[in-house]
Amino acid sequence: MKQRKVPMRKCTGCKEMKPKMELIRVVKAPDVVNEQGEIVEQGKVSLDLTSKKSGRGAYVCRSIDCFNAARKTRGFERALSCQIPSEVYDSMEEELRQNE
Repeated sequence: MKQRKVPMRKCTGCKEMKPKMELIRVVKAPDVVNEQGEIVEQGKVSLDLTSKKSGRGAYVCRSIDCFNAARKTRGFERALSCQIPSEVYDSMEEELRQNE
């Protein structure tokens, strides 16, 4: 029987390649655009524990240390190509602590 390929992703914090199922996805939702093509609302950044949300994603280990390392080095901002306010980081960290 043929073995299935395990998808690998790089953690934004520790920069290690790990199986996708071991990591948590941080997602930036698509921007809201009006009929003229102008951006009305920027996409929100949030944790995607189910890996089903649409949008651009970055991955981080399930540890608080990796999350804080990615926050310190602005890894999420680089991967998602947007500025992330500290309130969003704080809410994501709290949600990560609850699911740890």
